[in-house]
Parts: sequence; C-alpha cells; structure tokens
Amino acid sequence: MTTTASKAAAAKAKPMKVGSLADLKQVKKEIAAQAERAAQAAAQQALEAKRVREHRSLFQAAVGAVQRLPAHGTANLKPAAPPPLPMQHLLDEAAALQEAISDEVDITTLLDTDERLSFRRPGVGPDVAQKLRKGQWSIQRQIDLHGLRSDDAREALGAFIREAHKQGIRCVRVVTGKGLGSPGKAPVLKDKVHRWLVQRSEVVAFVQAPPAQGGAGALVVLLQPLRAP
Repeated sequence: MTTTASKAAAAKAKPMKVGSLADLKQVKKEIAAQAERAAQAAAQQALEAKRVREHRSLFQAAVGAVQRLPAHGTANLKPAAPPPLPMQHLLDEAAALQEAISDEVDITTLLDTDERLSFRRPGVGPDVAQKLRKGQWSIQRQIDLHGLRSDDAREALGAFIREAHKQGIRCVRVVTGKGLGSPGKAPVLKDKVHRWLVQRSEVVAFVQAPPAQGGAGALVVLLQPLRAP
C-alpha cells in the first residue's frame, strides 16, 4: 500500500506538463522567479560575509597584535610571605639598651657594709656571699679591666657578663686593680665596676676576691642560672 508521503513525492517527481503557450510562459516566469530568489540569497550571504570581515579588521586594528597566553593549569593564589623580622637587629638594640649602665648610680645602700663591701640581690641569703669569699665556687671565666679607660672598661664588662651568662657560666672573676696608680691612689675603676655590676640583671652577688684569687684587686661574681628555652 502506497503511503501519502510516497504519493506526494511521486507527484513532485512528475515533470510539469506544458499544454499551451500560456503554460510555457508560466513555467518561464516561475524559473525566472526562482533564479532571482537564489541571486538575492547569494547577494545577502556575500554582504553578511563582507560585514564580518570588516568588523574583524576593525577589531584587530584597535587591539593590535595578540599573543596567546601560555596555559598554566591552575592559578597560584598563595599570598606572598611577609618580610622576615630583623630579629638580630632587635636583639642587638636590646643588648645596647641593657649596656646603658650609669656611673652615677648610688649603690651604698645596696652593698653589705663589711670590710669588703659585698653585694647580693634581695632574697639571696648571706651564705651565698660567704661561699664566694671562701672560694667554694670555681672560677670559670675572668676579664682583666686593669688599665682600661672608663668607657672601654664599661663596654668590655657588659659584653663579658652577657656572653658568660648566655653560655651558662655561673662564676667569673673581674680584675679591676687596686687603684694604686690612680690620682690620689683612689680605686676609681673598682668603685665604678661595683656600680656597673649592680645594674646588671645577670648578677646575683659579688664579693672581693680571696687573697689567692686577686684580693682587693679583683671581684668574684656569681651569675644567674641560664633559663631553659
């Protein structure tokens, strides 16, 4: 059985019958109309293509040469690390401030009024000074300030105490000389060393050294224990 679509296709496939001159004119007219529509469609397509090319040319002229960016896969969104803190500079400044000890501090009320003018921090028992006098603490380091100018001696003593404490050293000897060569034979440097040591937080106590360790020309100094980090 023939379907409706098959019948329509068959009807279209049949050639048009021309039975008269009028029919022939009608056929020519139809062919001319189809040709005109095809020409208009082709002209419209050509016009659209020209417009596309003109727009592309204008865009390229405005933007200029374009290069494709390399593909990186993923963007790096990690924030930049902040600049490191100048810790060593800060430590040096703190140390410099700590070194700013004065020659004018009155320590007469801080020294034990014995014949040797010993010193001990508040809360430190008198037995600590007694053990220092008896030489029961081993001397681990020493510094000789004898003959130095006051400013040089102060800087050298501050650096010596600081480094000794950082290394965990507990007992040191500071040689000052007896002051016999000073004007009026007064122990100027020795008195200043007393003032400087009292102002150092690392110092627990100090006494005049026993005769075998320098006597009146030296001090035995006990330092604070190094705190665990």
